[in-house]
Amino acid sequence: MPASDRALLTQAAREAGALALRYFEGENRVWDKPDGAGPVSEADIAVDTFLREHLTGARPDYGWLSEETEDGPERLSRSRCFIVDPIDGTRAFLDGARDWSHSLAVVEGGTVTAAAVFVPRRAQLYTAALGEGATLNDAPIAVSDTAVLAGATLLATRPNMEPKRWKRGAPPPVERHFRSSLAYRLCLVAEGRFDAMLTLRPTWEWDIAAGALIVEEAGGRATDPTGAALTFNRPAPQAPGVLAGGAAHRRLLAELA
Repeated sequence: MPASDRALLTQAAREAGALALRYFEGENRVWDKPDGAGPVSEADIAVDTFLREHLTGARPDYGWLSEETEDGPERLSRSRCFIVDPIDGTRAFLDGARDWSHSLAVVEGGTVTAAAVFVPRRAQLYTAALGEGATLNDAPIAVSDTAVLAGATLLATRPNMEPKRWKRGAPPPVERHFRSSLAYRLCLVAEGRFDAMLTLRPTWEWDIAAGALIVEEAGGRATDPTGAALTFNRPAPQAPGVLAGGAAHRRLLAELA
């Protein structure tokens, strides 16, 4: 991993935030993606265009995978690849909420080596590099050491708590919370504000690549719901879900059906 990849992503995330806020506070045309894939806006496309030009301009030998760019096989031939969600939490962005983010990662050999997640409306910038730890606004962060599930805090949607999802026919006695952006959920776990996060639906790599490294570098674990390692820049860029946490990860994994 080039030593400056973390710095490159950090700078790009901040600039993406400044660009997105101009649309957030001004005019922003919105339309629906095909096949019910959700809304997209001028802001999504503008941020995607900026990040693609800025990042691949700095690293022309890297591949590119983004929610708002048509995918192709070319990225699979590159030893390193950017994986980007220009605006993670577009619905929250369009609703005028705070919990949307920019998620930027570099992947090499299936492993995330550098990451940045920026939440502009909260002025929170999370970064990590493989083997170098994770930070929030340049201060080191660490996952929670809560291992008892009774009263533990879990970021998850309501469908994840359905009885059929759990071995005992009922979810453990956790406190469920929610945030719109998957990347931000992972980062909240990394900084220890929540004990774990869970999603059991197929999940796009651009939603989770950056946050997964930030959790791992903060001392936690980010796996699929079976406990298998997450790998990235695959031909079909989806994971079967994500379970991330500190000490609670192992306990939740044992409870899942």
